[in-house]
Amino acid sequence: MPTFNYIARDSGGARKDGTVDAADRNSALLLLQQMGCTPLSLTQTAGAKKAGGSAKLKFKFSTNQKIRMKPRAMLLFTRELADLLSSGMTLGRALHTQAKRDSDSANATIIPRLRDEVVQGSSLSDALRIYPDSFPKLYVSMVRAGEASGALAEALQGLCFHYERVQEAKSKVITALIYPAIVLGVGVLSVIGLMIFIVPKFSTIFDELGGTMPIPTQILMGISNGMIQYGWIMLLILTGAGIAFSRYIKTPDGRKWLDARQLQLPVVSKIARANSFAHFARTLETLIRNGVPILKALTISEETVGNSVIAAEIAAARNRVTDGSSIAKPLAEGGVFPPLLTDMLAVGEETGDLPGALAQITRRYDEELDFSIKILTTVLEPVLILGVALIIGFVAISMLMAVFDLTSGLGV
Repeated sequence: MPTFNYIARDSGGARKDGTVDAADRNSALLLLQQMGCTPLSLTQTAGAKKAGGSAKLKFKFSTNQKIRMKPRAMLLFTRELADLLSSGMTLGRALHTQAKRDSDSANATIIPRLRDEVVQGSSLSDALRIYPDSFPKLYVSMVRAGEASGALAEALQGLCFHYERVQEAKSKVITALIYPAIVLGVGVLSVIGLMIFIVPKFSTIFDELGGTMPIPTQILMGISNGMIQYGWIMLLILTGAGIAFSRYIKTPDGRKWLDARQLQLPVVSKIARANSFAHFARTLETLIRNGVPILKALTISEETVGNSVIAAEIAAARNRVTDGSSIAKPLAEGGVFPPLLTDMLAVGEETGDLPGALAQITRRYDEELDFSIKILTTVLEPVLILGVALIIGFVAISMLMAVFDLTSGLGV
């Protein structure tokens, strides 16, 4: 991006010298005005256009949507922008302050572009729409509502709180699955090691001694031989099946099938439902509290709820909403949302405090999510340990049975 040396006077008349980064000369002039300076001289010093520069610029613009700010980077950007605006800094100057900092490649591209769009007259919400992979519809709608109400800093702070809670909920699920995944992985590797390296050595000894091995030992030897001879084929089949399944669940039908299965499994269903309901209530509360219309808030919640079956029910309920404000009854008619949730929504509508009711719903299902995760880890850990122990026990018993039979036949 071009760099411009400037000489200007600030609002007090004092001379200021410095540099600014901007897409072109007009953007640099607008940026200085946003900073409260009157430009006296502006000279481009770096980033001059080269031959073919317009073609490169066109290519860069066509790939903007592929540039993605990481979730944690997006959250940090939002938090800093909210703090700068709360301190009284103008939006253009706040974005310029963030653009000057060292950051990763995505931030170094996205933030200067947002700054340039804003200083050229675009609203922040319109500028954010250039990067939908980094700023989802919920984010853009919240920013637009903050701009309309004149409380952009408060809207950004609400977004920070929302995304912090979402990341916290995700981390709870991931953390709960780490230990069971380690147990399962170690168990699988141990069994594979036994079958490939240990059992074949015993098989050679048994063949040399002769005699008939017990049926469990014969089964064990057959499995071991099969893994040694056809293990690579099994690995290819499993890898191909895994790739095919991962691609299938990315399709609309596959995603719907997986989400429906999640809502039917005994313990997993409670986690999936609690997480979806908490996310729905949190998103809807954030949007409504910041002035987003109820029907649009339902549309955004439908897209961000994380479960296609529940999202379809929200879409159906949105179509059943006739007065644009009452949503409890339409949600209850589908039978997907529990009576507790819809009853609390109805109370919030009757008292005129729908955001408060949604906040209470969020707390209720956050607590249920924590409880369900504890149950899952409590049940899953011993089940996995028991399963691994049974497999290894079967291997050990099969080996010992063969040893006992052979030694008894030898009269030892």
